[in-house]
Amino acid sequence: MPMSRSTPPDVNSLRPLPPAVFHILVSLAARDAHGYAIMQEVADRAGVRLGPGTLYTTIRRLLEQGLVAERRSALGDDNDDPRRRYYRLTAYGRAAARAEAARLSDLVRQARTLGLA
Repeated sequence: MPMSRSTPPDVNSLRPLPPAVFHILVSLAARDAHGYAIMQEVADRAGVRLGPGTLYTTIRRLLEQGLVAERRSALGDDNDDPRRRYYRLTAYGRAAARAEAARLSDLVRQARTLGLA
């Protein structure tokens, strides 16, 4: 069910984010990217392999929720394949990623308090 454009739900209602969602949002925090670039960045940064099925199913859900937006070509790149879709983090997606990062930081802090980290 697509999210209402006028009133997005509170980002805290999305927590905890599934790992694939968080990895994709973090990947898009620095720059817009196409699907393959997202897979590569996540693998390089986190050592996590997102398969195409997981990636594109998750991206479709993120688009429906308004966490990411898409466009058909790279900005300023006339040589880019017109079939390639680029994804960007929305303000709502950035807020959701921040909320999840804060949640994870709190968990790590608790683990350290218990001598687990």
